[in-house]
Amino acid sequence: MKILVINGPNLNLLGSREPDIYGRRDYKALCALIETASKELSVETEVRQSNHEGDIVDWIQQAQGVFDAILINPAAYTHTSVAIYDALKASTLPAIEVHLSNIHAREEFRRKSITAPACAGQICGFGFLGYELALRALKEMAV
Repeated sequence: MKILVINGPNLNLLGSREPDIYGRRDYKALCALIETASKELSVETEVRQSNHEGDIVDWIQQAQGVFDAILINPAAYTHTSVAIYDALKASTLPAIEVHLSNIHAREEFRRKSITAPACAGQICGFGFLGYELALRALKEMAV
């Protein structure tokens, strides 16, 4: 099984951006956790990060026929991007949305996810563990 992991804007700043919300571990540590979890689950992952909405839309569209599933943290685009929602809806690949923080316990504008309805599920509030949980869920969905 091959899973495309897409991280949205500002996730490259993990460890330095609002560490009380997002934790003190950096983006390199997140990528290492994904790699370790992937090996343990015997799945292949490709991790990408962009601060640009169009890149994310392109990656979702290009995933068809190359990947078996998508794990996505749209970050701030969660609350604003109809384009990412449309790309996820157009894809036949199962997708899970992940957030490090519990978006439902934060500012009002962060509580609404435009993109989650295009996904099989959403995992939020568990920090880096959310990525591992999403990988496990995607593997189970493929069985």
